[in-house]
Amino acid sequence: AGSGRWSSDGGEVAFAQDDGSSRRVRVLPVAGGESRVILTSRQPVGGLDWSPDGTALAYVAPYDPENPAGAERPEGTPPPVRVTRRYDYKQDNRGYLGDTRLQVHVVDVASGTIRMLTRDGFDHVDPQWSPDGTTIAAKQATQNGMHGRLALIDLASGVETLVGPETGAVGVWAWSPGGDRILFAGDEAQTWQTDWFTHDVTSGETRRLTDDLQVLPDAGYPTVVPPSQPVWLDDRRVLVNATRAGSSGLYETDAGTGETTLVHDTGATRSGLSVDASRRWVVQGAAGLDLTGEIAVFDRETGTERIVTGYGADLLAEAPPAAWERIDIERGGSVTEAWLLFPPGFDPARQYPVILDIHGGPNGFYGYAFNGTQQILASNGFLVVYANPRGSGSYGRQFTQAVVTDWGGEDYLDLMAVLDEVLVRPYADASRTGIYGYSYGGYMTAWAIGQSDRFAAAVCGAPCFDLESFYGTSDIGHIFGELQFGGQAHLVPEWYAAHSPSNFAHRTTTPTLIVHGEADDRCPIGQGEQMFVALAKAGCEVEFARYPGGSHMMLRNGPPAHRADYLGRVLAWFQDHLVTANEVDPAELVGNPSSGVAGGGGGTTAG
Repeated sequence: AGSGRWSSDGGEVAFAQDDGSSRRVRVLPVAGGESRVILTSRQPVGGLDWSPDGTALAYVAPYDPENPAGAERPEGTPPPVRVTRRYDYKQDNRGYLGDTRLQVHVVDVASGTIRMLTRDGFDHVDPQWSPDGTTIAAKQATQNGMHGRLALIDLASGVETLVGPETGAVGVWAWSPGGDRILFAGDEAQTWQTDWFTHDVTSGETRRLTDDLQVLPDAGYPTVVPPSQPVWLDDRRVLVNATRAGSSGLYETDAGTGETTLVHDTGATRSGLSVDASRRWVVQGAAGLDLTGEIAVFDRETGTERIVTGYGADLLAEAPPAAWERIDIERGGSVTEAWLLFPPGFDPARQYPVILDIHGGPNGFYGYAFNGTQQILASNGFLVVYANPRGSGSYGRQFTQAVVTDWGGEDYLDLMAVLDEVLVRPYADASRTGIYGYSYGGYMTAWAIGQSDRFAAAVCGAPCFDLESFYGTSDIGHIFGELQFGGQAHLVPEWYAAHSPSNFAHRTTTPTLIVHGEADDRCPIGQGEQMFVALAKAGCEVEFARYPGGSHMMLRNGPPAHRADYLGRVLAWFQDHLVTANEVDPAELVGNPSSGVAGGGGGTTAG
């Protein structure tokens, strides 16, 4: 079940249910009783939102103009030939799209009657009713989410009015209590650092409120989870979940000026945003370096927060989270924030192998979140260091944009400076240093082992290895590549050649494990295949693990068996290449299948 949404009077909860063969929308009375089905669909259903009067639900579902009813292909007939004339014919985690796009529908709760509101060639996500029930605001997403505007859909006519930067993207948004304005986060240049805008519904005027907002509202960077939409507290103040320097917090934004003020600094990670009718109680998902996924309740009157669940208590009692230290590295006029995780029973008189973990993006970020891969490595005797080099999100536009046309440049040097800072410590063994990353982190791993022989082992997940072929085969390559790489390959061939790990792989000597989902449309499996062949031809020790059906997001939504294999395989590779035979008893290692102690879940930021 998912996409849960309270009715406006708080008496019912609507949610989507998917049993693998059919999809339903159900409504559950809070006072008690069984849920009832109001909608059955062959297609996935999500993005539920109640009408203000509680008589209807808006939702999104795929619509294929060539197969409007979503009929199954007759048994025994071959798949149809796929012909496309559009760039965005596929999308990671969804596969081949053709002209199928997510469209906004409305279902009458009493009768089950369905009306499709949109049917153009673009995805529409996260519909929100206006307070008077006459209009629905949804994000019209194009170029596989790389570009988007707000679509204001008139319920009576179905006419869409587009709002927001024509060449940029839209993040989170919310209607004012009177329905006369919409506050939204937007980005005119697709930098992944959004600013605040307001749209006056009556006049049609859109006004930019901020320039280089220093916090990152939810959905400023593409994610696989629904955004934490803002909540208006009154006619002026808006409550927002946002991130600054890897730490989530609750902020209040002035809808007149865009001034954004910290209300509650969690020093951790928060997701989702649900507020009661009185606007006193705020409920969020909570995680931290010592906290797995829980539910937190914040009292706006007293300024206090409490964790009200204990889902991860047993896990953390059995495998306590790693102790950690924050590190700041200043280099070239820029500060790189980093975190160092310590093994259990850490003894500064001993020496430990070190693993550098690199996030995805490049505009993703690490911070105060529980990361299963990092925790498993630390719990098995490794020092784990991770950082937010230039290009990372949540530090403002200048920092985020610093990586544009400089992949493998200052970002790489920032990471090496962080590693150098750790390796000068007497308990860090520089001769047993590993490197790990996924997506852009995989790019940086492939880049680093082609530039240096300092690493004794590497794990490269879903890498961007050859940037020229990535441009034409990734679901976002044709637009992301131009934004990040400076243009198409034939226009700047020297740049592609100078910044592609494929052109330096021949000199790699680091033993390398490549892990890749075979259905990855973001960094296609061909990137991993090219890297495997290049390293093998160079005489480098290399192993290639392929996960059938795995998308780029397989670490978050892939089969549990594949995710467990991934974590165990990464751990085993570093154990085999960085741990000396007399240093540890493998049977006692957390996450070792023979130990009977299960390793944690979770994965890296993928971008």
